[in-house]
Amino acid sequence: MFLHVHPDDPQPRNIKTIVECLHDGGVIIYPTDTIYGLGCDIFKHKAIERICRIKNVEPEKAQLSFVCYDLSDLSHYTKSISTPLYRLLKSHLPGAYTFILPASKQVPKILKSKKNTIGLRVPDNKICNEIVRESGNPILSASLPGEMVEEYTDPQLINENFKNLVDIIIDGGIGGMIPSTVVDCTSEEPTVLRRGLGEWEE
Repeated sequence: MFLHVHPDDPQPRNIKTIVECLHDGGVIIYPTDTIYGLGCDIFKHKAIERICRIKNVEPEKAQLSFVCYDLSDLSHYTKSISTPLYRLLKSHLPGAYTFILPASKQVPKILKSKKNTIGLRVPDNKICNEIVRESGNPILSASLPGEMVEEYTDPQLINENFKNLVDIIIDGGIGGMIPSTVVDCTSEEPTVLRRGLGEWEE
């Protein structure tokens, strides 16, 4: 299904359709504040495996991250957040960042790295945030497979390439080409693992 959702004022009916699909174990392609991504409910094991097949990666090696609604939601999926870390997250979220944090017991095993960490995002995107809020569960954040980033900015082209692989492709307007900035916060000093759209001062 190719579904248009207004980027500034997402239609509740369309958000409901997407959330029902996620709760049924469906896979979607959705906009964020950076690039379009593949998503599913993080508690639907088979849907995560399906995304890994689309990307042609083993779940254990996929280094998957997921999208939370806000900082309070994010705090369920990581171990206790220190005051300096909380300030850091609060000053950058919502925004174009993925923070690598120690995973809590709430994180499904399939999503944890060997180091027991997880990448967490709170994008500055209304469609994405509404989906997560209405769903009640975070959604997986995985990049689309391949190198053709230019094609992944246009929902029409994404639809042509992926309509047979996923359940819903959301048209939320033209997407970006630069991914999020990835910051590892598992040691005392945060380390930038990938420079992306989010600005970061060392």
